[in-house]
Amino acid sequence: MVDWRLRPASTADVEAVAELRAVVLRADLERLGRYDEQRVRQRLRDGFAPAHTWTIEVNGILAGCVALRPAEGDYWLEHFYLAPELQGRGVGSAVLGRLLERCDREGALIRLNVLQGSPARRLYERHGFTVETEDEVDVFMVRDPDPARR
Repeated sequence: MVDWRLRPASTADVEAVAELRAVVLRADLERLGRYDEQRVRQRLRDGFAPAHTWTIEVNGILAGCVALRPAEGDYWLEHFYLAPELQGRGVGSAVLGRLLERCDREGALIRLNVLQGSPARRLYERHGFTVETEDEVDVFMVRDPDPARR
């Protein structure tokens, strides 16, 4: 597996993360007929909250991003992007596992949404997320805390 680390995000990271989002989501958004060169970046800028966000670094270089936003005692997993060349190499699973351990210790439920047809859905299902609802664009998933890890 690749050596990685999480670093707290700062406002200075927003443009690099917006660009990464555009690269990572492009194929899925194009397949869904929803890719817009400007909007894909602006949506990240509008929702970027450094206080709840970490960058994922590999060899000291920004390789991804993930946010865990508190919401009424639960969390929303958001802005989880990983550079395409690192996908499928265990980094995303390791990062997600670390965040899930934290939520399990807190007894917190986690929610997320993933684009219809995205291969990321398989990652979430392997980590215990189940479908709560879906529409033509998004699949909304939820994961209850693992009581064995409290």
